[in-house]
Amino acid sequence: MALVKYNNNSISSVTSGASFPAGAMTLIKTLTASSSSTLSFVDGSSDVVLDNTYPIYLFKFINIHPSAHIEFAFNASIDTGSNYNVAKTTTTVANWHAENGASSGISYIDEDLANGTGVARISGDTYTDNDSSMSGEMYLFNPSSTTFIKHFMADTQRMDYSSQGYTNRWLSSGYINSTSAVDAIQFSMVSGTFDGLIKLYGIKDS
Repeated sequence: MALVKYNNNSISSVTSGASFPAGAMTLIKTLTASSSSTLSFVDGSSDVVLDNTYPIYLFKFINIHPSAHIEFAFNASIDTGSNYNVAKTTTTVANWHAENGASSGISYIDEDLANGTGVARISGDTYTDNDSSMSGEMYLFNPSSTTFIKHFMADTQRMDYSSQGYTNRWLSSGYINSTSAVDAIQFSMVSGTFDGLIKLYGIKDS
């Protein structure tokens, strides 16, 4: 196979990018929370796609700011959002470091579900201070499958609620224990409301 070497002149001669491959990640929907109790992504509603169009879906959380010192969580539906109560099994590990450098560590977080139908916590308590927030992402794999259970992995980073400021990262994962197609995902604080953005992307060719 011949090696093609490009120089500045050859690159500057390109007049069209049509032949370059498109990116694999497509923005589907952005939802904005403003003192909201929930944000829901429901397949077929408000231009949301959450079906077999993509094998992997990615949710991005941007500056989630809660009204109370409480965890951020999600739940799933198999009936287009009529009920958010699908069984889930989860696990979480956290690592943290204090602003003053006095404390740091890694630990297992005992907030897991064992085939529970309640919300799955994917970020811990966040400060309600004006400059405090949580950001992160969550992958959902093949939600439309009617053969397999549905795996998810979340990675969130926040300013921790404690006697002093902490950076605190949660790595959460698990599976939605249903072979029915998951067609809606709902995000919320465990209680109270929140502000911020959540973006849904589809990842193709994966």
